[in-house]
Amino acid sequence: MAEPAPLLGPAQRKIIAFTLALAATLVTLLLLAGLVFGLSRALGFFAGVLWPLAVAGIVALILQPVVTVIERRLRVRRLAAVTVLYSAFVLALAGVVLTITPRIVGQGVEFAQTVPQLWDRAVNYGQAHFPEWKAYVDTQLENPSVKPFVEDLKTQGKEMLTGLVPGMKAAFGKLRGAFSFLIGLALVPVYLFFFLRGTGDAFAQVRGLLPFLRDDVREDVVFLVREFVGIVVAFFRGQILIGLIMGTIFATGFSIAGLNFGLMIGLGMGVLNIIPYLGTMLGLSVALPLAFFQPGGGLWLVATVLGIFAAVQTLEGWFLTPRIMGRQTGLHPVAIIVAILFWGTALDGVLGMVLAIPLTAFFVTAWRLVKHKYIAAPGAPTPPAVTAG
Repeated sequence: MAEPAPLLGPAQRKIIAFTLALAATLVTLLLLAGLVFGLSRALGFFAGVLWPLAVAGIVALILQPVVTVIERRLRVRRLAAVTVLYSAFVLALAGVVLTITPRIVGQGVEFAQTVPQLWDRAVNYGQAHFPEWKAYVDTQLENPSVKPFVEDLKTQGKEMLTGLVPGMKAAFGKLRGAFSFLIGLALVPVYLFFFLRGTGDAFAQVRGLLPFLRDDVREDVVFLVREFVGIVVAFFRGQILIGLIMGTIFATGFSIAGLNFGLMIGLGMGVLNIIPYLGTMLGLSVALPLAFFQPGGGLWLVATVLGIFAAVQTLEGWFLTPRIMGRQTGLHPVAIIVAILFWGTALDGVLGMVLAIPLTAFFVTAWRLVKHKYIAAPGAPTPPAVTAG
């Protein structure tokens, strides 16, 4: 007796298999998008509780080797080593507050007072050197199709400014937000103290918390956690050190060149370097107009500022980053920019921008592990383990 013909032919089976695979992929992507969305909402709601823990945890990971060195060199207990580190930090912070902070605050106040004068100089310069552009703009503003739009913008701007006048409720909300921030800031050293006191193997604890997983899966999870911690430590330790060096050079160079508020702008560019490209964009957008329109400034000062910037960027690209960070993330500059924008939006704020590079590098590492271990073709050689460095 002949076997019955199959219900579906080979082509139909391929179509159904492709459809099921596509549906599974879409469902997975939707689940991931929902997870990111839920995580962003949770982080936004619990931000006041989570950010002090995150800051303290990152700083603790960076300072753990320092505490270990103090503990071994001085032959003291862990508590004494943490106390020594705290004492040195307090002395260094006091020195910074007493020497540099007053000048930075003074320059910030003076800069805020100077902004209207710089704007007037920019407007007068444009009117004197580009009258045809001013005439063109004035003509367009009087255009019947453009004028109502401009008037509407002015009206909305006035309404917005009127709405920004703080009432009692808004003022109380701002005061409560500032108070919560100060409380979180005060909790950071407390959390940091207890994190630094810990001496156990955190990765062994992670392994012990996952007894329900198979041995190979549990080891993969521990590996990913170890990789993420290594990337976070390497990234923030490197970025902070590079930012301090660059900020010092920027501040010194701008001050010697005669740029007003050079100390504040230079140090600000260095500090903001923890978010790649942010310090560069904000710093140059302030430094270049200021160099051109400040009293005694001009094209020569703009060229000097650009020369200092180019020299520092060359030093950072060819010496500081290779020596301090190496290729810790291995991400292309375009991928870095996209990651900052994506995580800044997904996690709803600056925290996402700060964590963008470590998170992206972690997911790249996780994808490589999954691809090589679970998706690789049968018989394919197993590549070496992916590391942070």
